[in-house]
Amino acid sequence: MSVAIEGWVRVCAQGELLPGEFKVVYDGDTPIAVYNIDGQLYAIEDICTHDGGDLAGGEVFGFEVECPRHGARFDLRTGAVTRPPAYEPIASFPVRQEHGEVWTCDDR
Repeated sequence: MSVAIEGWVRVCAQGELLPGEFKVVYDGDTPIAVYNIDGQLYAIEDICTHDGGDLAGGEVFGFEVECPRHGARFDLRTGAVTRPPAYEPIASFPVRQEHGEVWTCDDR
């Protein structure tokens, strides 16, 4: 049974997001991709600042996700651009693990 955490969006049960996997959820209109990188969870806005495409599903290189459309890369830990053609960072969000579940929120 899921226990709600006010202001947070449930991503999944902790066992459903294994290393190397990601899940996308929405906090209102904001798509948030949550990645498991070697057991650590990171959440970013799932919108490339270069052209507005989805980042989820792009190849992951260490702590970077590559936009599948034009190859821009972003740091999953901070949202910083690590390779053009994007120049504007994306938002990164907090992740919580409570009650056996993974949670995130758009805290901007």
